[in-house]
Amino acid sequence: MIVKLAEGKLRTAFGDYTEMLFYDGQKECIAMVMGDVKDRQDVLCRIHSSCIYGHYFNSVECDCRQQMELSQQLIQQAGFGIIIWLEQEGKGNGHFALLKSKEYKQKGFSQADAYEAVGFKKDARDYRNVAEILQQIGVSSIRMLTDNPKKAETLIQYGVNVAGISSTKV
Repeated sequence: MIVKLAEGKLRTAFGDYTEMLFYDGQKECIAMVMGDVKDRQDVLCRIHSSCIYGHYFNSVECDCRQQMELSQQLIQQAGFGIIIWLEQEGKGNGHFALLKSKEYKQKGFSQADAYEAVGFKKDARDYRNVAEILQQIGVSSIRMLTDNPKKAETLIQYGVNVAGISSTKV
């Protein structure tokens, strides 16, 4: 079960959001909500996992930062939407897995295969909290901003009404 701990305003380069901080007993999750999304259909929704390289170090080795910026631009254009930030570095395997997998990534492995090559799961992320957050916010259906159809499939299994997927390819 996830609980909302706090809420406040957040001004960004892409407009104003309401930031909601949630906690599941182990990790914090952040929902950034632009506009009125309660009971709304087809709400643009980006589920974004933390990425130390992309967001803190401005690495050119991943496109996480660009995907976040594009998602914020699309939400700003629509006038409403949600970004849910999860602490799931390295596809849920952690930063250690990312560092350990780099040599395989440099050999041409996909990031998922590189994780597996060093003994981690291809993708250890969990989206259960997302479903609970969307339910608490009161969204009727979402249009996911992602290039990963597995995210949508997982959310559907948790009861989220996913109306479609829009690409965040940069």
